Amino acid sequence: MTRRRLALAAGAAALTAAALLLGGVLRESGSAGTSLPSSAPAAQPLLSDLSPTGDTASTISSLQASLRADPINVHGLGLLGLAYQQRARETGDPSYYTKSEGVLRRALRLAPNDLIATSGLGSLALSRHRFREALALGHRAVAIAPFTARNYGVVGDALVELGRYREAFSAFNMMAALKPSLSSYARVSYARELLGDVRGAAAAMRLALSAAVGQPEAVAWTHVQLGKLLWTTGRIDAAARQDRSALSAFPGYVFAYDQLAQTEAARGDFRRAIALERRAVETIPLPQFVTVLGDLYAVTGQRRNARDQYATIDVIRRLLIANGVKTDLETALFYVDHGVRLPEAIALARSAYRDRPSLDGNDVLAWALARTGSCQEALVYSRRALRLGTRDASKFFHRGMIERCLDRKVAARSWFNRALELNPHFSLLWAPVARRLVR
Repeated sequence: MTRRRLALAAGAAALTAAALLLGGVLRESGSAGTSLPSSAPAAQPLLSDLSPTGDTASTISSLQASLRADPINVHGLGLLGLAYQQRARETGDPSYYTKSEGVLRRALRLAPNDLIATSGLGSLALSRHRFREALALGHRAVAIAPFTARNYGVVGDALVELGRYREAFSAFNMMAALKPSLSSYARVSYARELLGDVRGAAAAMRLALSAAVGQPEAVAWTHVQLGKLLWTTGRIDAAARQDRSALSAFPGYVFAYDQLAQTEAARGDFRRAIALERRAVETIPLPQFVTVLGDLYAVTGQRRNARDQYATIDVIRRLLIANGVKTDLETALFYVDHGVRLPEAIALARSAYRDRPSLDGNDVLAWALARTGSCQEALVYSRRALRLGTRDASKFFHRGMIERCLDRKVAARSWFNRALELNPHFSLLWAPVARRLVR
């Protein structure tokens, strides 16, 4: 692929910043087109400017008290809406999304062009995996305030999940040009990761770490993102160091416990891994934490405990749906990975693909098709899932299984080797399968 830089009309300093950040992140390709929980940088702390101590509960109480005294304070309603979204991230309780929507829509009824409420509803739509709605709200926020950087983050995040990568990276580039910050550096990092530039992604995330100084939760979040990048290329010890740094910056940070659990499992210390993952689940029962804990129980022969965790996933899914969150993609992947409800998984994967035709949308549909024997069709979607050059061991493994299903044994072995060379511990369930199939 050839590369080009975007020229941004935001002043010489902004141009320089954008060039340094994204460099050649936009690549010409006829196949490239024009996908946190997921939702890449979407789990970033929202209130770093409002609550630098990370005490969102106190921020909410203070805003609620102010609004009781002045219930038509549009600015206060907008900030409360953002605070509710941050609280949802901190607690795993999706009912805060419903609360956020209520106060943000109230703000817009009072002031239809309020920027905080408009962009806040865009962020909420991202969290609920309603990406077309998020894109419309992001564009509306840009129209209201074209030089406000975070509006371009909403637009770019939505475009990523809609598979419109060139436009998404352009939005991230504009965001970085307008305001180099934790949020913009994180999105630059994600763009580079999608394009297979893991080293460049880590460099951008280190800039995000510098921007997060003085904000404990933001520092912890950024260390965890760095750890994830290192994990994707099999650098287990380096990833674990980042997770421990996250816990030093923000003691009890559950996302660090989740990642440390996976590094301990990779080292073979399953007792320690289970203890860490249980701590994450008991603090915030996010679906990804519960799934990992179930898988840890499964691979250590604790089948009853594994079944209990897997049963919990369905309870969480119903709660998310009740609060407006679309879960088709994540549910389809869970069903396919665990070999359950496969006809339903196919239907969910197709629905998810229509909603979010991203790299992940393509990959999950390809994997679901492969697991149900539709391997020629699966190959079409797998090729699309890998079209940007993303270095993702799970996607490589899925492609290997598709090639094996098509009786292309040499190609299958090549993809399995690529997955294991990139990260020999990419999946508790499937890395052992890949190792067995390359023998």
